[in-house]
Amino acid sequence: MIDGIKVVAFDIDGTLYPAYRLNVRIIGHFFANALQFLHFGLIRRQLRRTAPLGDLFEYQARLLGERLKVSSQEAHKILDDMAYNGLAKYFKDIKPYKDVPETFAKLKEAGYRIALLSDFPPEQKGDLWGLKPYCDKILSTEKIGALKPSKYPFGVLSMELGVAPEEILYVGNSAKYDVLGAKNAGMKTAYLEPLWRRLLGLHLKEADISFGNYRQFQKYALE
Repeated sequence: MIDGIKVVAFDIDGTLYPAYRLNVRIIGHFFANALQFLHFGLIRRQLRRTAPLGDLFEYQARLLGERLKVSSQEAHKILDDMAYNGLAKYFKDIKPYKDVPETFAKLKEAGYRIALLSDFPPEQKGDLWGLKPYCDKILSTEKIGALKPSKYPFGVLSMELGVAPEEILYVGNSAKYDVLGAKNAGMKTAYLEPLWRRLLGLHLKEADISFGNYRQFQKYALE
């Protein structure tokens, strides 16, 4: 492990479980709500460039309402049915990456504190595959008011844990949102590399650690 690390923090979506397992399950749901998902994606891009908000959910609903020509209240319901409660049921049969529970257990045994910081509601994933008992802090960037790669949610995570940013290793699967976001906030980073990067040997230079599976991550973190 990198010297001075006290906390290992993880992204959730695409980092603790393979994103394709969700994408395959929601194909029908996606096409049934294709227009809403299109606008939602465009709004999320805008929000990633927006300063921290007092109520991100309300602003997001207002933007969607303007696009769909509906009230903010109706937009809230659309968002809930489409992206929040509407997706929650699909996580029931999704399993995490191999060795994720073991990794959390071993990190805890080694004395590290563990945290989760996600752009989507952590509670959407139910019991988080039994990982909650290992976590010292679980935060949603949406509730904080700013999506990754904003430095703000990473700063809040550091403050909530009571440690300096450089004492946190943030683990994620997105080069732009996870690695660069955490790096710009002063944290160390671990990048779950996609297969194409591994095959081509194109490792992300901005990441302090790059790994292809959690068994490999354990070697970096615990040996």
